[in-house]
Amino acid sequence: MTKTIPAYQRIKNAILDNIHSGKWQAGNAISTEMALAKEFGVSRMTVNRALKELSEERVLERRQGSGTFVAQQQFNHTFVEVRNIAQDLKSANRDYQAQVVSKRILMAAMLDDELRRKFDIDEVAESSNTSANTTIMDDSTGADSSSDVAVLYEVKIIHFADGQPIQFEERWVDAQKVPEFIEQDFSVVNTSDYLIAKSPLERGSYTIRALAAPDEIAALLQIAPQSPTLVLRRQTYSAGRVLTFVKMWHAGDRYQFSGEL
Repeated sequence: MTKTIPAYQRIKNAILDNIHSGKWQAGNAISTEMALAKEFGVSRMTVNRALKELSEERVLERRQGSGTFVAQQQFNHTFVEVRNIAQDLKSANRDYQAQVVSKRILMAAMLDDELRRKFDIDEVAESSNTSANTTIMDDSTGADSSSDVAVLYEVKIIHFADGQPIQFEERWVDAQKVPEFIEQDFSVVNTSDYLIAKSPLERGSYTIRALAAPDEIAALLQIAPQSPTLVLRRQTYSAGRVLTFVKMWHAGDRYQFSGEL
């Protein structure tokens, strides 16, 4: 069942689209609450929630008596530089393809300890019939039932260079912050690009480790089990909380990390 997007989130998405398209630039005033309420056919209370959340995420700045403006600092200081493997390979004149292995909606009771810690999620009691691929909806309000709220989205993707698997991506995303994420076709849309466009990133952290490839990872990368891999683990933040956590497995004999000092 397709998840219904709440009205306030549709308003947030539309505002972000206007900002990223350049229609509303840093320092510009956006439409008034009354105008947005009329445009979307909702109450001013719903519009106020959308504007409040975007202000807390430092996308907008609300000035009493003057209106709501696109925050000046957003584009200068908040974006984390995140490498895009598709662009990197294409710039190197390599043929790039992505294959989606799986996509899942995860409830709190389905998370392991690592994901709970990363996203600061407390364990909740859920009914035994919770499904990994569905979210129960309240037909009268469009809201998730209290026992089956989607907390994270999970996607697994293989990235190819010239037909050879070069990276396996395991990614988890805060479902409340980016509700439409799971509906995207990630064989066409890059996950990092989509997240940056939808939710400004404040900061991030990462580690890189050399690990022997487990059987499942080795099969996906088409390498022998226990072959060396480089594993990049990265988490990025928006509005003071983890937005996404990703593990990127790279075949050790096909990939290297480099830069300039």
